[in-house]
Amino acid sequence: MQPNDCALSPPQDTLSMPASGTRLPLSALLALASAGFITILTEALPAGLLSQISADLGVSQSLAGQMVTAYAIGSLVAAIPLVALTRTWRRRPLLVAAIAGFAIVNTITALSKDYALIMAARFLAGVFAGLLWALAAGYASRMVAPQHQGRAIAIAMLGAPVALSVGIPAGTLLGAVTGWRLTFGLLSIATLLLIGWILRALPDFPGQRTERRLALSSVFRLPGIRPVLFVMFAVVLAHNALYTYIVPFLQPSGLDAAADRVLLVFGLSSLAVIPVTGALVDRHLRLMVLATTALFAAASLLLAAFGGVPAAIYLGVVAWGVAFGGAPTLFQTASAKAAGGEADAAQSMIVTAWNAAMAGGGLAGGLLLESAGAAILPVVVLAILLPALVVALLGRQGFPPRSR
Repeated sequence: MQPNDCALSPPQDTLSMPASGTRLPLSALLALASAGFITILTEALPAGLLSQISADLGVSQSLAGQMVTAYAIGSLVAAIPLVALTRTWRRRPLLVAAIAGFAIVNTITALSKDYALIMAARFLAGVFAGLLWALAAGYASRMVAPQHQGRAIAIAMLGAPVALSVGIPAGTLLGAVTGWRLTFGLLSIATLLLIGWILRALPDFPGQRTERRLALSSVFRLPGIRPVLFVMFAVVLAHNALYTYIVPFLQPSGLDAAADRVLLVFGLSSLAVIPVTGALVDRHLRLMVLATTALFAAASLLLAAFGGVPAAIYLGVVAWGVAFGGAPTLFQTASAKAAGGEADAAQSMIVTAWNAAMAGGGLAGGLLLESAGAAILPVVVLAILLPALVVALLGRQGFPPRSR
């Protein structure tokens, strides 16, 4: 018996054990990455097209911006209940259903002129996204041998940072040229093409047998799950509190007029670290979590101390991007390894905690901005990250020294 084999260790279904080969199923993993790409585009694209959307629908930009809020609420409330409801379902039909949902809701968004109907579609888009993200990491890990799960998850998660750094700017430009409705219509067409790719490239897996399932409360108590959730929540909360209000933070340095350039530097730094994360995560998961959390803390300290110096800000943003770029891969890999056969249930908790941290970071950052000013933001980020670093250091079951 290994040290982590205890009464709460998750059972493995022999029908879902990963392949033992060393070659990664790149076509299948890239199909999952493309699903993530479409998901993030669907979520964030309205932010770049607010003026067009508000003018077309006859609502304020603030109300148009609630398209993003409705999406986030859908993901937040649906991930855990949907995964609990569908744990016995076969995986590929369920994944295809979640992806097909995007074709439907983006078509409604592209064609409807009714604001309420579009908001309902956006909420449902968030619901489908919550299910898709809960499935993706577990799906990727089931297609490969345990020692390659981190690399597989890194590839499957590649769509999100690519969408943020390249897809959203390109989609915003396309929307400015062709109109926001055509952009959402093209997303629907791309989704239909992706469904064909998924059916061709991805293997199917059975759901869990009813008698083998753990209750969600038992999954939450599995060794390592709670430290992973805590550290991930803290890192995402800290990130979003600063990222959401980066423009007012940049004002003392005079970089607020170049906020797009600063955010591009952040995006490229985040994207550049992903191949490194994928190459190292299976062998050095614990070290990478500790190193990236510490690097994020160091970046926040630099920004707090030299927030008026442009060169220091750029250096801090690069370090912040490198620290945060691998976060989805690191925490989803840690969750999948800790949960074993209950990976999908654990991933639903990751999705819920991630969205809660995103919302909480935006709320907390706004309150701090109003009460104490933007300069306090990196100080609070540091205060959030230090306990996370301690939990990561002590949480050896969630972040083991060696891969299980």
